Amino acid sequence: MKKFISLFLVLFSSMAFAQNAYIKVGDAQAKKSTLAFPVMNQLNASKTGNHVKLAAQIHNTAMKDLELSTYFNIMQSGAFLEDTTTTSIKSKNLDAKGFKFDTWKTIGAEFLIRSSFALVGSDISVEMYLYQVSEQKTIVGKKYSAKSTNTAQIGHTLANDVLEALTGHRGVFLSKIVATTDRTGYKEVITMNWDGSDQDMVTRDRSVAIAPNWSPDGKKLLYSIYTRRVGSAQMNLTLFQHELGSGKRSIISNRNGLNQGGSYSPDGKNIYLTISQGGSPDLYKLDLKGDIVTRLTKGPSGAMNVEAAVSDDGSKIAFSSDRGGAPSIYVMNSDGTGVKRLTFQGKYNSTPTWSPDGKKIAFASQIENYFDIFVMDADGTNLRRITTATKPNGKRASNEDPSFSPDGRFVVFTSNRTGSFQIFVSSVDGNEERRVTQDSYNYFKPKWSNNLE
Repeated sequence: MKKFISLFLVLFSSMAFAQNAYIKVGDAQAKKSTLAFPVMNQLNASKTGNHVKLAAQIHNTAMKDLELSTYFNIMQSGAFLEDTTTTSIKSKNLDAKGFKFDTWKTIGAEFLIRSSFALVGSDISVEMYLYQVSEQKTIVGKKYSAKSTNTAQIGHTLANDVLEALTGHRGVFLSKIVATTDRTGYKEVITMNWDGSDQDMVTRDRSVAIAPNWSPDGKKLLYSIYTRRVGSAQMNLTLFQHELGSGKRSIISNRNGLNQGGSYSPDGKNIYLTISQGGSPDLYKLDLKGDIVTRLTKGPSGAMNVEAAVSDDGSKIAFSSDRGGAPSIYVMNSDGTGVKRLTFQGKYNSTPTWSPDGKKIAFASQIENYFDIFVMDADGTNLRRITTATKPNGKRASNEDPSFSPDGRFVVFTSNRTGSFQIFVSSVDGNEERRVTQDSYNYFKPKWSNNLE
């Protein structure tokens, strides 16, 4: 299997990142900043063939990332007053062939990205400058070097650098998603970049793998697979741990019945798991050897308790339970005490997930014969729906299996609006949405990695 993250480029700053944020994170909802991002100047090139293609791939990748970020209104090239292919990426006061800030101020650009691209053999060189137009100020400059096979990574890194320079927060554009897919005719675990590129098959068991989840450091996965118990013809849902770097995997729990929905504690030292042991499913805390540390739920009265989601500070666990009738979202302390019901609406509420700051919980709720994604405050208040979609036949589509991005600004989920369950990403307010996978297969229970690189 491919390495989870490979070192593919050399970065160095020509200027330090801004000490103060130019865009406050909360302000973007009220007013987006106007950004101009012309195509890359192409150096030492005939501007034909592979050179043009590679430059466009980098620019398009970064452009799509910045569009989804929710911070910007990106200007159309038709509004530009100068030919950006003939002017330098530096301003007139630094380069005789440079651009004039007044040209960009006239059309209302608040920020400007100018960049250049060069290809020597199979090596790419990209230079980028981010400007504040009104102040005629260079905010940051960066140079990137990589092989020509790494255009997507350069584009994502460029977009991350722009966001960090303007907001003080790193973007999510180099993060990963894990899910299961039926593309082989079975359900196998797959990892991918957040935008659906660089898909990598993790399992090839020709079985049914479900509910994959990341370790806090992004180096291991938990998932469950239907296997046969030793000496028995009975199929069992077994929890595995998989090391991404080496491909090594080990059985964590193979108790009779269900061993599913594994979730690491924030320190990576324990695992929260649903175990049935031939009876009703309940939540347990295990060590990494698979030994039970404590049983967290016990019914009541044979109730189902599943889908443990641990808050990033490790203090709370959200889960789904039918102890009150219809499956609903509950929260409890990490030792199993202080159980509180949070949802009272919908026919079936499931798959809770915490925002990284612990202030919000997203979940899927069945309204009629379809599911939608909802977000609420951690105490169950301020409930709001963030998805609504229809299928090609006009019927309501289902949107399921939410998971927060590592910066807490987006939610990844699955939707059958195209006919099959594809992966989508939405901003937490539901105003921005993007399709991630672009095929006709089905994907299930995507989880966003915790780390940004």
